[in-house]
Amino acid sequence: MPTAPSPFRPARRLIGYARVSTDEQATDAQLDELRAAGCGIVHEEHGSGASRARPVLAKLMREIKRGDVLVVVRLDRLARSVSHLLQVIETLEERGAHFKSLRDPIDTSTPQGMFSLQVLGAVAQLERALIAERTKAGIKAAKARGRLPGNPGLRERRGEAIRAVAAARDRVYLGDLINAAPSFLPIVQRMRPQHCWGDVVRVLEHKGQSWTVERLRRSVRRLVRERLASPELIERAPRRPPEDRLMTLVAGIAIADPELTLREIAAQLERMRERTPRGGHQWAASSVKHLLDRARRLGLVVPDRLEA
Repeated sequence: MPTAPSPFRPARRLIGYARVSTDEQATDAQLDELRAAGCGIVHEEHGSGASRARPVLAKLMREIKRGDVLVVVRLDRLARSVSHLLQVIETLEERGAHFKSLRDPIDTSTPQGMFSLQVLGAVAQLERALIAERTKAGIKAAKARGRLPGNPGLRERRGEAIRAVAAARDRVYLGDLINAAPSFLPIVQRMRPQHCWGDVVRVLEHKGQSWTVERLRRSVRRLVRERLASPELIERAPRRPPEDRLMTLVAGIAIADPELTLREIAAQLERMRERTPRGGHQWAASSVKHLLDRARRLGLVVPDRLEA
């Protein structure tokens, strides 16, 4: 007789991901196999496997929780390159989740699956080395025959070649942006549009990220255009008097990290070399509390704090 799951160890959620390359293709066979494997939730996507800019997969990766298992029918449904596959699995590991392929010996929740993953990593490293060697040999052979390496269309400034390269770079940019979104988008979502872009950048910088106001604004606008973020994030922030800058900065820090105490916020302001309202260098918990209270009175959604 099967035993009931322990109340201290909740059952793992199996989350399926099915992908086909074009709208004309159907995911029915993948859906049947994933549901037969026990997947209660299955996400479907139409998009090329060569592209990393996949909104459904990006949303899934942001929402997957610790202990969940991402399940695919075959590895090529998730990624076409070993490097992309390893990148996805690394992100899952950071979130405490696992990965399983039904038709391949990959299940990162088991020792055998982790061993197969390490083999894939070694293959990827060898593949990169071989590609680099072939590229060097090809350039050397081309030069020996008097030909210049690179794209002839770009050298001749052909319009179609320039457009193709620009489109390829844009796809790479979007893919990199989607992969990086979990590191900055949650803070942007908690702070915008109540706080100006400059305050958001200062909070991100204190968390070890490097941004400029223009680059962050451009990145969020692109995510909004791709329907990966809410349009309200790029709305204009309300105008506030200059003396309210400290208040909005303190409120932004509190919203970005609700677990901080008043003293920890004060220490963070000192590390940021922010002057107190009276121009001093040392912040007191009472000064932080005063600014947070002002923020609440003005309607900012600031978490309550009882600890100094």
